[in-house]
Amino acid sequence: MNEKMFCFQCEQTAGCAGCTGNAGICGKKSDTAELQDKLTGTLIGLANVAERNRDHVTEETDRLVINCLFSTLTNVNFNNETILALLDKAEAEKKRLVSLCHLCSPKCDKANAYDMHELWNSDEDIRSLKSLILFGIRGIAAYAYHADVLGYRDADVNQFFYKALSAIGTKEWGMDELLPIVMKVGAINLKCMALLDKANTETYGNPTPTEVNLTVEKGPFIVISGHDLRDLKLLLEQTEGKGINIYTHGEMLPAHAYPELKKYAHLKGNFGTAWQNQQKEFAELPAPVLFTTNCLMPPKPSYADRVFTTEVVSYPGLVHIGEDKDFTPVIEKALALGGYPTDMHFTGINGGNKMMTGFAHNAVLSVADTVIEAVKSGAIKHFFLVGGCDGARSGRNYYTEFVKNTPADSIVLTLACGKYRFNDLDLGTLGGLPRIMDMGQCNDAYSAIKVAVALSEAFGCGVNELPLSMVLSWYEQKAVCILLTLLHLGIKNILLGPSLPAFISPNVLNFLVETYNIAPISTPEEDLKKILA
Repeated sequence: MNEKMFCFQCEQTAGCAGCTGNAGICGKKSDTAELQDKLTGTLIGLANVAERNRDHVTEETDRLVINCLFSTLTNVNFNNETILALLDKAEAEKKRLVSLCHLCSPKCDKANAYDMHELWNSDEDIRSLKSLILFGIRGIAAYAYHADVLGYRDADVNQFFYKALSAIGTKEWGMDELLPIVMKVGAINLKCMALLDKANTETYGNPTPTEVNLTVEKGPFIVISGHDLRDLKLLLEQTEGKGINIYTHGEMLPAHAYPELKKYAHLKGNFGTAWQNQQKEFAELPAPVLFTTNCLMPPKPSYADRVFTTEVVSYPGLVHIGEDKDFTPVIEKALALGGYPTDMHFTGINGGNKMMTGFAHNAVLSVADTVIEAVKSGAIKHFFLVGGCDGARSGRNYYTEFVKNTPADSIVLTLACGKYRFNDLDLGTLGGLPRIMDMGQCNDAYSAIKVAVALSEAFGCGVNELPLSMVLSWYEQKAVCILLTLLHLGIKNILLGPSLPAFISPNVLNFLVETYNIAPISTPEEDLKKILA
């Protein structure tokens, strides 16, 4: 391609085909996109060498690969300087492993960086399968990163990154060789989500159902966004007793349900809705915002001085909190801005003033007998899993209307930031349970899987035979690896929207339709009619 950039890894990509101009729809500039491609190509060369020198691959090598992959996720890193620094580290690590390599001939070119333009210009089916692998492992890397900072690692997960990267750079492979690796992405992601679930629950306790207020109290406060619970814990520790309240944003909402986090009295509530509304919601905010992971949009000049980043998140000109995790600049900014002079009462997009969260697998399965009896008695006739990523593309009000129209004898399970379309609705209770149950962040799809498997075992049937329907929304790469996990488990009849991925070729789509009966969403009325029939 002769375009300045090519990127089609997210749902909002230009024209449902690919961003090719001076910048992507997400705000990523063309030179940044090119650097991210170069970093990915270098990782492929590093992976080829690592595959031949497993004995010399260290924890630091694994951590570097994970950080690099995570940095290429949508809405994470917009900063050329930090990408170049990662590129230098990847090159240095590759050279270290090459110096130890005794299996290749002197003319071996396996260590050379892969030219990503070859992938973007390859046969559309090969490009589609390799894109599924690449975008899938970028999503897995995010989960592996969060587990790693808590000291939890899995050798199989880490080793798969090298195998998958090598597969992307292998020119000779066709669909027969690539398709099993695509499905392996789903299997490895399941293992990684289980690892992160263990890391979070053993560190912070099992989530419990918790009501979260949307009122922001007067006085200094900090808004924390992203997914990293460790960063929130550190921020709570450093702000305790300083008269500063903490409010979650976006995917950090489920943090309120963890016992070791909710014990902090100054963790007050949630501010705002999903990530794509931040430029409007942060415009007049008299408080700093700390971004811990992806979901950062290019901040407008009117509030850029109030946005801070940490971990792999980076944007030119913003203050970055480094590995020392000293949040003093954020704390000082909160005190200087002072917050609101009076309590401010905010609502969700449907006018609700509170949200519930904390219905992870431990909480739901603790009342499994109640759920099972309600199903047997006919009180609960259907379960809907309506969740995934939110986004700015039109048509996402589908999910609001879908949930509003679900029958009164059904339960709506949800997770990830797609829930902001409807999680402030009051749909009442059913069998003593709220009809909307938020299971957590996107990685907490693991909770939904555990509950589905437990129900199938209780009723002696397969998951596909349960009165359970999955209506999913997607935006970025973590949604890709979760979808592949569901397919790995053999789950069928998934409705996906608001549009299908641009990187899925017609032949690959046909395979998914024929094998798993995946279908695009249509209208809430038609889809509900089809499901309940």
